[in-house]
Amino acid sequence: MTDVSSEFDHAAVLAKCANGEHDALHQLYVHEGARILGVVIRIVKDRGMAEDIVHDACLNIWQRADSFDPNKGSARAWIFSVARHLALNAIRYRDREITYDINDPTDVTHDEHFQHAFVVEEAFDWQTGQQMDSCLEELEPERRNCVLHAYVDGLSHGEIAAHTGAPLGTVKAWIKRSLQRLRECMA
Repeated sequence: MTDVSSEFDHAAVLAKCANGEHDALHQLYVHEGARILGVVIRIVKDRGMAEDIVHDACLNIWQRADSFDPNKGSARAWIFSVARHLALNAIRYRDREITYDINDPTDVTHDEHFQHAFVVEEAFDWQTGQQMDSCLEELEPERRNCVLHAYVDGLSHGEIAAHTGAPLGTVKAWIKRSLQRLRECMA
């Protein structure tokens, strides 16, 4: 019996995705969707969440297909690593969530001091967010985009370099200096 996945050209499909050919993403989903879903379900142990992650993975694969480097590994491994990383991130975020019962009068969240602290924290977050926006605006656009790609989009320095066309060392220096300027501005 031959392995069906070995007959499918994952690298060619990624190249087509990078060129904006929508049918390529559909081909990839038809061919690998069930296997990707299986891997993600094993990680997150929740089918609904896994389906959302597979959807996000397909979007990431579509948007970042041009960052695939065949010298660093197989296209199939790259595709599955995108889904796996999203699943692992989902677990990390899920484990950080704090749940409370709004009907439980003994829950600490009903305490007046907690409610006041929560309002103060929200105001602080809003002010900090406003200040961060202002500080980001002070950065040169290229450097601001590098910081946002790294800390909002979660791209690696190498991916940012590939995306911007700037040398890797330059991207690293921009991010380091920009973070220093942001720290100074936020102080």
